[in-house]
Amino acid sequence: MVPNSRLGGRTLARASIAIAIAGPGSLGTALASAAATAPSGGTAAPAAADNTHLKVTVTPRQHILRGDDDPVHGSVRPGRRGRSVLIQVRHDGHGWETVAHARTGADGRFRTSWATHSLGNYEVRAKVGTTGPSARADHQVIVYKTSEASWYGPGFYGNRTACGETLRPSTLGVAHKTLPCGTKVALYYRGHAVTVPVIDRGPYAASREYDLTAETKDRLHFGSTGTVWSAPHAH
Repeated sequence: MVPNSRLGGRTLARASIAIAIAGPGSLGTALASAAATAPSGGTAAPAAADNTHLKVTVTPRQHILRGDDDPVHGSVRPGRRGRSVLIQVRHDGHGWETVAHARTGADGRFRTSWATHSLGNYEVRAKVGTTGPSARADHQVIVYKTSEASWYGPGFYGNRTACGETLRPSTLGVAHKTLPCGTKVALYYRGHAVTVPVIDRGPYAASREYDLTAETKDRLHFGSTGTVWSAPHAH
């Protein structure tokens, strides 16, 4: 056994003595070994989480009225409790914005919601933490407002609309007082959805915002007058 030595009144640690007697040729190896095994603050640092093989899914509701919350659910596989999940949206080509947070349960599933404010189409994705994998929803979310609508067609077929199109029973489109011709308008009515262009001017009845062509009306299963959800966006 090598006794403790004293230098300047201080006791050298046994690890230092072991390095000293290891011999000149082994000094570098011994130093590396001591650095690798020496504790830091008494606790070993936890290993980084391995996100390489995680699979993420996310499913938001597709049709939402402005101001309502959009419920979102999904999963991270393999399942583990407590993973942080960020719900992010991208609107009209802008960057991704974090709008909600969730934690996975023991089975890897999560559920949350985000508040909708602006009309239009949103891409939605779920991301594991700030640096983990992510996955986009299979469909976009469309945020609508309510609009009063009617329909037209009979008596006008064969005539040119204000936007220069010949109106026929098979024409898809809407009339609107001010939206530019060609503006795409997403419409939703009791589970039925369609996106059509502005092709004409009108309606001229008070409080009505859209006149639907007969084909648009039929695809929405719409009556003669009523309230539809609408989300105009130019492309």
